[in-house]
Amino acid sequence: MLFSTGQKEEEGSYSLPDDVKSGGTVTFWHAMSGSKTAIVDGYAEEFMSLHPEIKVEAVYSGSYAETVTKGLAAIKAGKPPVLLMSYEVGTQTMLDSGAIIPIYTLNKGEIDFNDVTAPIANYYSVNGKLNSMPFNSSTAMLYYNKDMFRAAGLDPDVPPKTFEEVYEYSKKIMDAGHARGGISFGWPAWIFEQMHAYHNKFYANNDNGRNGNRASEVLFNGELGVKILTEWQKWAKAGVLSYGGRTYKANDPFIAGEFAMLVQSTSSLAGILKSADFEVGTAFLPKMPGYEKGNSVIGGASIWLLKGHSDEVNAAAWEFLQYLFEEKNAVAWHKATGYFPVNKRAYGKLTDEGWFNKEPRFRTAFDQILGGSNSKAASGALLGNFVEIRDIMGAAIEDVVVNMKDPKTILDAAKVKCDRVLSDYISTAE
Repeated sequence: MLFSTGQKEEEGSYSLPDDVKSGGTVTFWHAMSGSKTAIVDGYAEEFMSLHPEIKVEAVYSGSYAETVTKGLAAIKAGKPPVLLMSYEVGTQTMLDSGAIIPIYTLNKGEIDFNDVTAPIANYYSVNGKLNSMPFNSSTAMLYYNKDMFRAAGLDPDVPPKTFEEVYEYSKKIMDAGHARGGISFGWPAWIFEQMHAYHNKFYANNDNGRNGNRASEVLFNGELGVKILTEWQKWAKAGVLSYGGRTYKANDPFIAGEFAMLVQSTSSLAGILKSADFEVGTAFLPKMPGYEKGNSVIGGASIWLLKGHSDEVNAAAWEFLQYLFEEKNAVAWHKATGYFPVNKRAYGKLTDEGWFNKEPRFRTAFDQILGGSNSKAASGALLGNFVEIRDIMGAAIEDVVVNMKDPKTILDAAKVKCDRVLSDYISTAE
């Protein structure tokens, strides 16, 4: 259930009083698990030592989907947290929730939003205004086993740049007996979205839902979408593509040496480097010829300020968001996790201190998004009930690469389902 309308500009009339004093308790529900939980807790503790008048309760609330679901339920019950982390596919839902205070309404010059890394700002902005605070931003890139490349007589410093080269390199590695497969994907439905943006093609109408109107129709069953799934099916039939499930399950067999290449989120970088006993290479996503240059799409999550709290607490939340955005914290977060430094100053700091010379693999995806297009097609789609749409596409991809069904037929059927989801969403939102 949605709680109000409005894609164009979510209730931007709120403004913090000039004389308000920050204070009270800021509840922050997030989805950062494992070692990342400790990092977030550390940020909260340091912030409170600097601001004793503010208490931050950082609460791990489960997966991205679980966190957003709990947050929306709390909103409906009238007991929302102050800050809620939502993954990128929840952006349209949050915009339409009627429950947010856009962060641009809080800013009185404390943050220069032009300092936000451009592709990240582009994803989370509507009509040029930033609605939530980017925090853990990622994208997809190619990981590859340099040792396997060497053993197969391939140059380990020349990764594949095209779909054709992925297939060619994979066959060479497999035929030499160095791996049972060539490549796998994490989050294949997301990678399918990435491929549209990377080739500068819209995934949905209304300029990916970015022209002031909600997306009402998906476009992924066009020429590009069919070509992508046809190629992936060819790879799967030849044993080149090892299907690795819908999330992170492909990481472990890649680390174990079962296949030579992996397309996965940059959020996996630190873990893969720590666990692999071979030299890991990183590279830009492979591309098909004949298409304009696009960009890879932002993944990860951002932090939303929710209504229902006092001006003092809202001011305290804004203080905490500013703290998270500080250069030193963006630098530390990137080094610890592989997520992007969300502001340009942090990127400059990392460059100046030689971090990327020492750890060039952390720079790969950053160079990829900074070198890409900022077009609306390349910025990714904003879709209502995007989670269900991604699930539909996950099943469709499985039908093509596991069950070997016709790509065009499967995409046409998936389009019908997704368009129905969008129609239902829009009728509820309006």
